[in-house]
Amino acid sequence: MGNLVSAQSNQFNLESISHHISLPKTCSVPPSQCFESFPQTGTTMETFLNQTLIAVLISSLIAIRSYRRKSLNFSGAVSGFIVMTAHIAAGSRFGALLLVFFFTSSKLTKVGEEKKRRVDADFKEGGQRNWIQVLSNSGIAAVLVVIVWKLTGQQDKCLDSKELPLVTSLIGGILGHYCCCNGDTWSSELGVLSDEQPRLITTFKPVRRGTNGGVTKAGLLAAVAAGSVIGLTFVLFGFFTATCTRDIALKQLLVIPISAIAGLCGSLIDSLLGATLQFSGFCSVRNKVVGKPGPTVKKISGLTILDNNAVNLVSILLTSLLTSIACKYIF
Repeated sequence: MGNLVSAQSNQFNLESISHHISLPKTCSVPPSQCFESFPQTGTTMETFLNQTLIAVLISSLIAIRSYRRKSLNFSGAVSGFIVMTAHIAAGSRFGALLLVFFFTSSKLTKVGEEKKRRVDADFKEGGQRNWIQVLSNSGIAAVLVVIVWKLTGQQDKCLDSKELPLVTSLIGGILGHYCCCNGDTWSSELGVLSDEQPRLITTFKPVRRGTNGGVTKAGLLAAVAAGSVIGLTFVLFGFFTATCTRDIALKQLLVIPISAIAGLCGSLIDSLLGATLQFSGFCSVRNKVVGKPGPTVKKISGLTILDNNAVNLVSILLTSLLTSIACKYIF
């Protein structure tokens, strides 16, 4: 009789506890660890709000500063704020990649402005990138970082295809994106200042400075350096923000040479598209290479299919895809 009362009492206690505590219906780990596999919603939400607030603050300051310094026009500043907020909120490492690309590119755009003014038919003081340029150079990455954020819950992950194949591929795509952007920008901004005569990538014939698809040794080396900087940024930030085993952590160093190659590939793809699908001609009136045909324009190369923004977008997409595949199999 005593055992029956005790059993009923235990049953009552269990029912009382289960009534006040919402137990998970299924749990694949031992019962003692079952509650540990479910994150505390309050803490997660607090972290998300704090990270988002920091992202909004940093993005606002940078957007205002860039607009005042003419690195971005008004539409570029607004779209840049949105893209930057998404990157920083998703993870500090993604925000760092975007900021390294943006600040180094903005600085290089202002180097040798007088010489660039004489060569570039579309020259704008300080660069003054608009919303189309901002989105063509960061839109794909913004989508990828949001997807990674949803999959990882704002946790910074190492590249590891055995544990996280999809996340590894997506992060590889983000890396390829910024290696391509940085590589193309460094190559263009520094290559045009070189004393070396540019050569068309398809025929290797000498062409005028400013011709789409024209390459120089200095420009190609700049693309390699630009990709390496993106890779180095990713690895350095990962040492502080990502948690993984020693072997996996050491393997992350391979990101640097992969990024260097991605920077070069991105620049070459951009040049190849520019030489074939983007028009280049010499205007005898303006004495400059221009991107549209006209009565005073003698064609140099390319078809009138893509403009500069479209070339950037396609080259970024292809480089991101290639780097994503490479990271999936290497890591």
